[in-house]
Formats: sequence, C-alpha cells, structure tokens
Amino acid sequence: MKQVEQNYRSGALRVAEVPAPRVGAGGVLVATRVSLISSGTERQLMQLAKSSLVGKAVARPDLVRRVISNVQRDGLKPTLEKVFAKLDTPIPLGYSLVGDVLAVGRDAVGLAIRDRVACAGAGVANHAEFNAVPRNLTVAVPREVDDEDASFVTLGAIALQGVRLAAPTLGERVVVMGLGLIGLLTVQILKANGCKVIGFDPNRERVALARDLGADVAVAESLPQVVASFTGGYGADAVIVTASSKSSEPINTAAEISRMKGRIVIVGLVGMTIDREPFYKRELELKLSMSYGPGRGDPNYEQAGQDYPLAYVRWTEQRNMEAFLGLIAEGRVTPKKLVTHRFAIGEAEKAYALMESGEPHLAILLTYPESEGRTISHVVAKAPGKAKDSLGVAFIGLGNYAKGVLLPAVRKAGGLSLTSVVTSTGISAGHSADKFGFGSASTDPATALDDPATDVVFVATRHDTHARLTAAALRAGKHVFCEKPLAIDAAGLSDVMEAAATSSAQLIVGFNRRFAPLLIEARNALQPRTGPLVMLYRVNAGSLPRDSWIQRDEGGGRIIGEVCHFIDALTFLCGSLPTETHAVTARDHADAVSILLRFADGSTGTIVYSSLGDPGVPKEYIEVFANGCVARLDDFARLTINKAGQARSLKGKQDKGQGGLVAAFLDAARKGRESPIPLAELEAVTSATLAIVEDLSNS
Repeated sequence: MKQVEQNYRSGALRVAEVPAPRVGAGGVLVATRVSLISSGTERQLMQLAKSSLVGKAVARPDLVRRVISNVQRDGLKPTLEKVFAKLDTPIPLGYSLVGDVLAVGRDAVGLAIRDRVACAGAGVANHAEFNAVPRNLTVAVPREVDDEDASFVTLGAIALQGVRLAAPTLGERVVVMGLGLIGLLTVQILKANGCKVIGFDPNRERVALARDLGADVAVAESLPQVVASFTGGYGADAVIVTASSKSSEPINTAAEISRMKGRIVIVGLVGMTIDREPFYKRELELKLSMSYGPGRGDPNYEQAGQDYPLAYVRWTEQRNMEAFLGLIAEGRVTPKKLVTHRFAIGEAEKAYALMESGEPHLAILLTYPESEGRTISHVVAKAPGKAKDSLGVAFIGLGNYAKGVLLPAVRKAGGLSLTSVVTSTGISAGHSADKFGFGSASTDPATALDDPATDVVFVATRHDTHARLTAAALRAGKHVFCEKPLAIDAAGLSDVMEAAATSSAQLIVGFNRRFAPLLIEARNALQPRTGPLVMLYRVNAGSLPRDSWIQRDEGGGRIIGEVCHFIDALTFLCGSLPTETHAVTARDHADAVSILLRFADGSTGTIVYSSLGDPGVPKEYIEVFANGCVARLDDFARLTINKAGQARSLKGKQDKGQGGLVAAFLDAARKGRESPIPLAELEAVTSATLAIVEDLSNS
C-alpha cells in the first residue's frame, strides 16, 4: 500500500510502498477514502524533522531530559544508539481521515464491515491506503455528511474541545485569535452555540473567509480597540487562542482584551511567558486544551478501548468527534469551504511541496482509489532471496533494542541471510527491510513462520505476545530466540514448554547476563565449590512512567519484564535451579522490591530491585560469598575477587553479554548443538518470576 512517511533525522519525505497493517482485537481496518493534511501541525513536524540535532533538542527539551536520564542509567553509547535508531525511523504523517471498514476486531463492538467511518489519531489515522484504527478513535459518519467534510473530524474535535473549555453561554462575546483551519472551525462552532464572535488574524484573506463563515467581526489589526468597541468597553467574555507562534504576544494580548474574570483557552502552540499584571488585575482563568478531548494520550482509552462513563465524562474525544459530525450534518459547520487543494495519494509529495512553496493554501485533501478495487497485502518483497548454504534469519518485532543490539550481533555472526522482518506497522517494516536488507517486509507473523527459507526466528515483540509467537515458531520447526520474558503467565509458559518438548528446533531466551565475560569470570573464581553460595544482586532500576506499555497488560509489569534477568544470572552463578521464592514491596511502590530465592543446591539469592534511587548511581551490583571467597561485580565493568587474604581486580568495557548470547545461539543452531541455556533453566527461571508476581499480588 502507499503511505506518506518522513524521516525524522534527515527530514526526507516520500510516498512509500509498505505492507498493510493487521487489525487488532480492539480496532478496525479502514480503507481510506479521503485524508486531510493539517497544514499547520504537519508543517511544524516537517520543519522540526529538517532541523539540526541542536534544533530538535531546543524544540523538545522534555526528550533531552529523558536522554540525559538514560545516559546516567545505561551509559552513553547504548543511549546514543537508541536515540539515533529512533531518529532514523520514519514517522507516518496524517491524523484525520474518512474511509470504509474492511475488517473488525473481536472487541470493536458497534462497528461492522462496510461501515463508513471517520478516524483520528497521529500514528493510526495516517495518510495511507489502509489504516488499523482503535475503536475509541473511530466514529460512524452520518449519511448527510460527505467524505470531504468528514475528513475534518480530528480538527473539528480539537476546535470543539477548545470551545467546551471556554464554556461560552448564549450571547457571550468570544474572540478567536488565529484563523487557520482550527480557528475557522472554532468560529463556526461558536456561532452554532449562539455566541457573538470576533476573529483575528494578520492574514487578510483569512479574515475575509471568517466573515463569510459567520464571524460578526473579523480584523487583521487593532484588535484591542475593536474588542473594546464590540463589547461596550467591558472586554471579551472568553478568548480562544488558536494561533501558532513562538512568541508569547498572543497570550498576553488575550489577557489585555479580556473582561474582569474572563476566560482564556490556549489551543494553538504559542509562547507561555505570561505578563502577570493583566492576569492579576482581571483575575483571569487560563486553560490549555488537550487536543481532541478527555482520553487523549491515555493508552487505556485510546489503545485498550476502555471508555469513560458518560455520566462522569460527558465529552470524550470520541464523543467530541461524533458531536462535530453532527454539527456538519445539521449544516451548522461547513468544513469543505476551507479546502483549497486536492491531490491523489500517489502525488502527496506535491502537496507537501506546495505547503513549503509559500503558495496560499488552507485545507489540503489526499484522495484514494475506490476500496473495492484495492488489494490488501501484508507483505512486500524488498531484496533477493536467501543466499545458498546460509542460515535464514527473520525478526518478528524490531524495536530499538532489537535494532540496536540484537540485529548488529546477528549480522556480526556472518553466514546468514535476513529473510523477513515483521512489525506491527508497515512503515516500520518497510524501512527496516530497506535499511538492513531483509528479503521481505511484513505485518503478518505468518510470513516468517511459513517461510521455508527461514531457519531462525527472533521474537522481539511486546511481552504479551512472546509465548504465543514462540510456541508457533517452534511448532513450525524454527529455532527461536525469544527476547525476555518467555511468558507473562503460567498458561503461556506451559504452551511454550509443550511446543519445545515436541520440536526438534532450539529455544533460547534473551538472558544475556550469563554470557557477560566478567560474570563468567566470577563464577570460575568461585570454583572449586564445597557448599552453597550466598548471593546479593542490587538493581538501581530507575523510575518508569505509569503509562509505559511495560506497566500495562501488554508488558506484564517490571518484575516479569526485567527481574527475570537477575534470577537467571543467579541461577547461572550457582548452577542450580530456583525452588522457592519470597518477595515484599516497599509501601506504595510496586517496582521497589526485595526478593529472596532458594536454590536446589542450598544456595540463596537476594535481589533488591528499586525504582527509588539516584539514576547517577550505576545500575547493577552483584556480591557473592562462598568458600572463603567474595566476588564483587560493579555494573559489568569491574570485578573484584577477595580470596585467602588476596584481592584481584579485573576491569573492562561494560559488557552484559548480548553479543556472546546471540553468537552462541546462532552457532548452536547452525551446527545442530544443544541450546546454550538448558530448557529446564528457562522454565525454572520463568516459573520463579511468575511465582514472585503471584506472591506480591497476595501480600
């Protein structure tokens, strides 16, 4: 399918041929009829993408702070690898469209195949022939609303939410500052609400259009004087700022033209350096509108499909979308009057060139072929097939870690052919195939599992899919490298173990720390052993946002997602399986945990995993006591052995064993040897991790 993408690092924009997405349980697959280019928002994205790294850093200081935090926790090189991998990945453009439903996920109730729907959301309602859109970002289009009008649904919801926050009442005087697409829609919505509207924009053509669309007054200059005259000297009841400017002048002008106890709502991206005096003297109310409405940015609402009860949240983003379409159906809002240009999807690059050219424009629409004549393909061939006598390797999932760590290790091993890459979005799969030389790009895991040229599958998807994909790959006769965790529940683990027991293929999990050179040296230093080990593993894990996917159902939480690493490292050190677990958390901190393990040989292990520490302190510290010997490992970069009154230290470049793990696995797969990690240890470590989670849930 054709999709518009932009490289965030270089700024290059193109219409790419990528695989179509697959519909999830909570969404629908939509064949796009018309999508709207939001000239203001998308031009800002284009300009940011074309800016230098310094320019990007200045524009997004929040991301800079996150990078600094990651450097403190994970080190400079791994962090930079992730940053550049992220910058190099193309981003889809677009966030507002209308189309036909082709497929419906099992949880997407209320929608049916062939329904005409309007869809919203950056990253899901893209400029693409086909889009997989979550249920809560999809609404049915009334019969009276045509495609071009319906394609404005996202901008309409944004405008409507700004009006709701202003809470205008019948007859109030409201100023709209900035008469771009959202500003002009805001003017119409306010008139539908019975308000007297003053529009302002330096562009005189847009001022004239605002008058045509119903504004009582619209001007390009002298706004304070006009407002004073129009309001009898009292000032505006409310001001909605839909302008886009780095300057703080719009917000301060809004304060100057407001009446006593007036309301100001910021919808556009403007400077926020506020002059205190007018706000103080008028006791003004200032609000920032959060895009489409309640639910925006909440993954439980947008992705998981959990709606807010209408009695408590009357106007969610989806209900705002429906209300806006209702206004169009009644003839109160006429978005199509804002359209200045139309292009076919194959000519989308011309549309963006027009935006950059300075030619006057407002709304630009992209049109698509009839849905009945389009073929849906979830795979696109990219490169020649498998080389003779090589090991065919496929990736299902290729996020930052897989791209920055696993794939380089695979390529370093040599003697391989990259057969296919499967990701959840076509844009990611297509880019990865082009960049790294995969034979095909796909959004369907069956592409890898059914391919006779694929011998090895790397499963690097989100955690809740690991067990299902791993079991399926094993049953298909593929050797499997499953990034940790192996499973997030007992049923998933049981399914994997059953598949592994009946498959001739090998299975390994991404427990890389047992392949770290200094951990191997520590284990050797503890030999010969005559008794159990007493082990301590301290992890300064750092905090993770509550809305991170790892914290949700798809991630299983941090214990399942990461603590399995440390259980495996202790299992490797003592050479014995964990048999007993106990765990407690710090009060009100689910990811600040103390864990006690007992192993079959009598050894004990204590894991202190905490999100409460200073990120400037190195992440991992291991201390092992045995046979009059103490081994201390500092963040996999320095090992100290104290034995018989003698101290010995080894220093090196931090190496947590990722490369060694991948090399050992591929060598075993190529030569038909046993897996480098015994199946019994994979099962025992995963079972112990699940037992810890259960222990914590019962405490």
